[in-house]
Amino acid sequence: MTTTHHLLPRATPVSQGVDPESLRRLVAALHQVRDVHSLMVLRHGHVVAEAWWDPFAPGDPHRTFSVSKSVTATAVGMAVHEGLLGTGDRVVDLLPEDAPAHPPEHLAAMTVRDLLTMTSGHGTDSMDFTLRNLHRPGSGWARDILASPMVHAPGTRFVYDTGATYLLSAILHRLTGQRLLDWLTPRLFEPLGIAGATWEQSPQGIDVGGYGLAVTTEDLAALGQLWLRRGRWGDRQLVPASWVDEMTAAQVDNGPDEKPDWEQGYGYQFWRCRHGAYRADGAFGQFVVVWPEHDAVVVLTSGTTETAAELDAIWDTLGRAFDRVPELGCPQPAEATSFAPDDLAVVTPSGWEHGVLEDVVRGCWFVLDLEDDAEAAPSDTPLPWHAISVDRVDGDLAFRWVGAPGGAEHTVRCGLGRWVTGRAELDHGERVAVAGAAAWTGGHELTLRIIRCGTPFTLEVRLSFGGDSAGHRVEVAADQPVSFGRTALLRATGVGARREPPPGQV
Repeated sequence: MTTTHHLLPRATPVSQGVDPESLRRLVAALHQVRDVHSLMVLRHGHVVAEAWWDPFAPGDPHRTFSVSKSVTATAVGMAVHEGLLGTGDRVVDLLPEDAPAHPPEHLAAMTVRDLLTMTSGHGTDSMDFTLRNLHRPGSGWARDILASPMVHAPGTRFVYDTGATYLLSAILHRLTGQRLLDWLTPRLFEPLGIAGATWEQSPQGIDVGGYGLAVTTEDLAALGQLWLRRGRWGDRQLVPASWVDEMTAAQVDNGPDEKPDWEQGYGYQFWRCRHGAYRADGAFGQFVVVWPEHDAVVVLTSGTTETAAELDAIWDTLGRAFDRVPELGCPQPAEATSFAPDDLAVVTPSGWEHGVLEDVVRGCWFVLDLEDDAEAAPSDTPLPWHAISVDRVDGDLAFRWVGAPGGAEHTVRCGLGRWVTGRAELDHGERVAVAGAAAWTGGHELTLRIIRCGTPFTLEVRLSFGGDSAGHRVEVAADQPVSFGRTALLRATGVGARREPPPGQV
């Protein structure tokens, strides 16, 4: 848990000309969207509403995914202003060590502007091509992106391409001699008061650019306010106003699309919206919506696939919220901006605290036999669980697993009908912050939800015990509802029902 720091002043909604009931309706509408994590609404530079869904909290950084693209484009504009490059510069000239000696016609014509507008000439996302070739001898992300097939003339066709944004980051890395985060910190993040930002890097040590930035909700709100003010922060012009205008205008056609907010045009790594707004947009509902007509910014972090419903909620509830005449008065304490009910939380499993077989299976270990990927060893599966167990600890449910016979034991504590935070190694990586909740959703069925804090990813585990009265069998289904890959992570049966210690440690 990080310390909350306020970058922006708070004010009552009415003092900034906002209808409080509209803000309550917005929170209520978002609560109907599964797994919204946080909300912040700004009017005239003041926070007039903020809400966090437990277990998410104000000081916690959150992965922003492709919101990172808009920050990278902002950095490009600052570099252009400093004379380091121009939008008409050829990419092969800016990355000579990664470009082929004799580039084909389309590649030779690709410019910085083509990367900014997602009209690089690639037919699909070149990052996908790159990640499939990670272990090829001599591979590097920029080199592989430049080697990926180009089926269009640059500048002629919009194709959403995260690889294009990585090339922008690689160009800035080469021109400045610094990773993008380090170069931006004194120029952008420190003046805004943003501290503790992190950015994922490629194996070559280059910030990914197109995703990987993690900051707090209020950090995102500060960036939105900067864009709304056309690059000005206080008495400093951090980003040229002309660049913000150019960056957030519709530069290329990106339609048609069945969702109207995805066919309003694309700028420089920004999406245009209905109602004259624009947004920085990250996967699974990370949004910074800038609404110049109303001098407003709306920020969301989420873990949902219902992203169009989130934008609809903003337009439907706030469309008339700004008509109210402000009342006289000074900015109020932070409490005046909270529109979150006391029990506002990410949805937990719904059921009972106890199940018919709970006393039978508590503390027992079930050795798993995989049904999916039956030929794969547990270490090769998305969830390397060799054996699992459930128990009670101080009234909470403890879900435990080992990855191999004799392996280390891992535990996530789950509140019954509420979230409990902790740390755990969920897969093959490092220990991360998690939150767990559980309920008996049937007499023999236990359901758990485990959130990877600071991300949109939630692990949903269903354990169906049975076989006989001794509970000698369990069926396991583990899913990740939002994912860039497979959502069904594990299907297995478990047998044994052995007591402590874990299998292999006797």
